[in-house]
Amino acid sequence: MPRPSRLPRTGPLAFRYRGWVALAGSKVVGTGRTADEALAAAQLSQIKESFVVVYLPPDDSPSLELPPLVERVSRALPDPAQVWLVGGSVRDILMDRPAHDLDFAVAGDGLAVARRVADRLGGAYFALDESRGTGRVVLRVEGGQFTLDFARLRGQDLTDDLSGRDFSVNAIAVSLEPMGRVFDPMGGQADIKDKILRMCHPDAFVNDPVRTLRAVRLAAQLNFRIERATREGAREAAPLIANVSAERIRDEFMRALGGRKPAACLRAMDSLGLLGHIVPEVGALKGVTQSPPHVHDVWEHTLATVDRLEALLSVLGRAHDLDAASEFALGYASARVGRFRNQLSDHLDRQLSVSRPARSLLFFAALLHDVSKPETRTVDAATGRIRFLEHEGRGAQVAQARAAQLRLSHDEVERVGAVVAHHMRPSLLTQPGEGRVTARAAYRFYKAAGAVGVDVCLLSLADLWGARGSDLGQDEWSERVNTVVTLLDAYFTHREEIVAPPALLTGDDVMTLLGVPQGPQVGAVLEALREAQVAGEVATREQALEWARLFVTGGQG
Repeated sequence: MPRPSRLPRTGPLAFRYRGWVALAGSKVVGTGRTADEALAAAQLSQIKESFVVVYLPPDDSPSLELPPLVERVSRALPDPAQVWLVGGSVRDILMDRPAHDLDFAVAGDGLAVARRVADRLGGAYFALDESRGTGRVVLRVEGGQFTLDFARLRGQDLTDDLSGRDFSVNAIAVSLEPMGRVFDPMGGQADIKDKILRMCHPDAFVNDPVRTLRAVRLAAQLNFRIERATREGAREAAPLIANVSAERIRDEFMRALGGRKPAACLRAMDSLGLLGHIVPEVGALKGVTQSPPHVHDVWEHTLATVDRLEALLSVLGRAHDLDAASEFALGYASARVGRFRNQLSDHLDRQLSVSRPARSLLFFAALLHDVSKPETRTVDAATGRIRFLEHEGRGAQVAQARAAQLRLSHDEVERVGAVVAHHMRPSLLTQPGEGRVTARAAYRFYKAAGAVGVDVCLLSLADLWGARGSDLGQDEWSERVNTVVTLLDAYFTHREEIVAPPALLTGDDVMTLLGVPQGPQVGAVLEALREAQVAGEVATREQALEWARLFVTGGQG
């Protein structure tokens, strides 16, 4: 066979092959340092077509251009020829995506190498996994914080290490000496070009069932399609997810919810038989009908709510989607709620646990917000109207139980439960034609919901849009958006006036100056006084004393 032409360097992708290469037609399906290595890599790739192995001699094409930080790391190493940049960081560089987490494979002790790099570059060192010889370095440099992981090679050599990874696009390595030489025994570069996610080995999912969830997440994140054999392998391995620790399932599942296309991820997990092993409660939502103006059953409504929530956050983020805002619902929300985009981003970026922002928890709550509708469903015999009385309160208990079983922290469990428990409140505050939400009503809202009231506001918008679909009316939408704007304005702009007003009287004042005996009545007086303060009825200590005296004697309130 004649020597094939080199794959072109096009756009952000730089495909370079040197040495022994296995070809199926014009597609590279394996590379290696020897013909046998290229042949073995091609066999592992599960390509059914016939292939040939050829040698491509080195030429003058430039090596893969790496971030400047990688060159600094190379200079800090005792032997750069024994360390390779690997995995998702290489994939992201090839795709011209930002890479702040850099993974390195080490022919030796990753812990010792990580400690040396931390010392030389002034970073913080952590022993990430001593049993696997993995150390972590955290560096703060211009451009932000970088995490560098150094792990001992898994297997006898680099080819063994790469072929044992999850997907071909994550099984690419780049040498540090010489700088930039690409090793791609699984044909990952070609799969990047074709936008395909393909497992490296037939036992990839059996060896680690969490990879089934990762496949779904990466396909959504990268906008790739999961190759058929990989999809079938994930479906066959789905029951094995039950044998994995709750912590590992939680981490991958929550990353999927907080990433791109969470609704598509959930639908894919469901179709592969994964979701039932993670959140079994949602299976009962399918086919549970609802009265108009709902346009979906409870399951499809749930997915629509998750999808609309992502769309809303895309136009309410710091870097927002201007094209999406041209659609009425998103455009109106962006114009009215967009004034809070920085505060909302800060709120959703806050991490209640390591690497788990509030945004992921909001999507988890959206998934479970109607989880108790099947058990609370009733049908009025006279009118045929379907009701789900108290589904939010019972749903909060179910959501908290599931969050606890996924080993979310106590604060996270409480937060998810609170969002589900209060998700109906903004709709109850929205009364057509009756004007804006009062300051007293806003105070009561945050008194009940606390800080998650912000999350409740966002979920309420997504919930309404998900319920109505294309039938969403402009008046109904603008009224709900205006309610949410009033509530968010109270929280972000007038917090000390409405949400948490400074106390004008203390409990001791109520007991000593007004003669109220110690007990629940003291709290009732102070709470009524706070509402009067929020409503503008009192502003000073003297006014507060007079108001409270009338309240106690029955002349006020």
